[in-house]
Amino acid sequence: MYRFLLALPLLATLALPAEADIRIAVIGPMTGPYQALGKQIQAGVQKAADDINAKGGIGGERISVDVEDDACKADDAAAAANRAAGRGDVLVVGHVCAEAAKAAAAVYAKAGIVAITPAVTAIGYTDERAGPSIFRLATRDDAQGAAAGAYLASHFADARIAILHDGSPYGKPLADATKQAMNEAGKREARADSFDPGAKDYNALADRLKADAIDVVFVGGYQADAALILKALRAKGSKAILMGGDALGTSEFVNSAGDAAEGTLLTFFTDWRLAPDAQNVVAAMRAAGTEPQGYTLPAYAAVQSWAAARQSAGATGTIAALSTDITPTILGALAFDAKGDAEIPGFTVNVWKDGVFAPAQ
Repeated sequence: MYRFLLALPLLATLALPAEADIRIAVIGPMTGPYQALGKQIQAGVQKAADDINAKGGIGGERISVDVEDDACKADDAAAAANRAAGRGDVLVVGHVCAEAAKAAAAVYAKAGIVAITPAVTAIGYTDERAGPSIFRLATRDDAQGAAAGAYLASHFADARIAILHDGSPYGKPLADATKQAMNEAGKREARADSFDPGAKDYNALADRLKADAIDVVFVGGYQADAALILKALRAKGSKAILMGGDALGTSEFVNSAGDAAEGTLLTFFTDWRLAPDAQNVVAAMRAAGTEPQGYTLPAYAAVQSWAAARQSAGATGTIAALSTDITPTILGALAFDAKGDAEIPGFTVNVWKDGVFAPAQ
């Protein structure tokens, strides 16, 4: 049974002491190819902390934000999680890559640190939950795959479709869920294959896809590999449409793929910038020169939900409150299910056009 919590006020009115009493952390890729995603999370967390502090903090205690770079690597993530525990951080918002998040989750669970990822979609993250303090504010890959598979079946009923994956905890479940949903909708793939991530080129893969007369290529994997696969296809003269998951929703994909990115399809989370309850925060961030795209607003909502639970139940009751309460946030009313997954709307299919992506027709 859920109960409602009141959202914390967000507008500045009170002067506050300089020293912070509650430490939270952002841990994610702050360098490397996925740094834009990590910095989106950082921007959302910092804005939420600033807004809560401006209204008096939590029970008069201010929030400070520590930032760590996990470089999307499991060892770095575990080390950063241990440093967070050593500092006394009580909340970690972050991690983008599934391997990094899973490695860190064991540390958080043991230390009793609340960890909320706004980005990791891998099914196993919560199906194999490390402990009750682990939460996800992102829709799972099975939901993402369901959206992708249904779209492929309905929009490319007569096309030859290839389903590829990189074998990662992100890419393979996404490709499997997409294939399953497409098959259940009555459409069979012409080819199912895997590829080695991080390859220097994908010319041999492109040759196989072209020889099979593939019209649409679904890639379960990350943006760097997807961009190289797409460029290899174009270099071979293939006009196949490329489709992928939310990992393709970054400027890095467009920059790497260049002109070939035009027309690429991707599933992506609901655009929370359009959410009615987020408009004040969106306007404030834009006025400060930050576009709240991608994971920015979910990261903000993660801090909101944790802060409301701590305000309601205290430090020792925060985890239980997060597990049972419904909290008003900028994303709307937010609750977590028994696995720690947020009960939020799923994915839409988008298309890259002129350097931006928007919902596909």
